[in-house]
Amino acid sequence: MHLNPYGEYAVLLAASLANDWPADRAAIEVRTLSMGMTMVFPPAPDDHERVRDVIDDWLEVVDQSDPGERARLLNDQMAEAAAYPRLTNHSGEGWHLHYRDDVPSLPFVLRGIITVGTSLHLVTRGMDRLGRCEAPPCTNVVVDITRNGRQRFCSVRCANRAAVRRHRARSSA
Repeated sequence: MHLNPYGEYAVLLAASLANDWPADRAAIEVRTLSMGMTMVFPPAPDDHERVRDVIDDWLEVVDQSDPGERARLLNDQMAEAAAYPRLTNHSGEGWHLHYRDDVPSLPFVLRGIITVGTSLHLVTRGMDRLGRCEAPPCTNVVVDITRNGRQRFCSVRCANRAAVRRHRARSSA
């Protein structure tokens, strides 16, 4: 059953921001729109830094391997966003769920969407379906959305690089 789109797109948005941090607030907004968000928010002078804080907090979740601690971090971040589900029909787009208050702030909304989306992703796909690329020196975030739950690399390039390393290690032994 598909309850809402926040799980996958929100966690992929967070990974996109973490892996390729936008240069300014305008670029953050472009990224959010290209990744599925539909609303824009009035700019504030500290939006770029505050969104960076949201992503840095989220990276603590990514880097936590203990499921209980990962859940605690997400719960704390969701409490900070004070997000709760609400039905809305803004601009006559049709009724749908939002997991946020009606605060016109990009950092506030992103904290709510990203933490709820990450929580949905982890509880529906598995608490281990989020981490870092396993092809050193890459440290990109990997959001495992595969069916078998075995995605370990952020890209085909990193997977190939790791395979070449394994092959060379076997050949030299």
